[in-house]
Amino acid sequence: MSPPSHDGAGLRVRPYALTGGRTRARTDLSIETILVLTPAGEARAARMPMERGDILRRCASPTSLAELSAHLHIPLGVARVLAGDLCDEGLLDFNRDHVTDGRPSLRLLERVFDGLQAL
Repeated sequence: MSPPSHDGAGLRVRPYALTGGRTRARTDLSIETILVLTPAGEARAARMPMERGDILRRCASPTSLAELSAHLHIPLGVARVLAGDLCDEGLLDFNRDHVTDGRPSLRLLERVFDGLQAL
């Protein structure tokens, strides 16, 4: 009998188990937040287990939180908590300029509009 693989065909874990039952991280990330790997994250990406390592490897190039959730097949809330934890640990960084005065920046709205037109 072979050990369970991490390709989705093996052991299934409940989402709350991945986050330790938490629904929020200290760093609150919105769905459109762009995440990037820090030098510290790059150094540790290969040694990080399971989903946390997958997130770090995926963020080697700028990736939105929504993309992480979709590509890694994990619920958005779980991706938000795990990515927030990785930001808190200094392994990921994110765009901090996408919201000004509680409202999305014009640049972000233009990018969203362009993306919708491309559909």
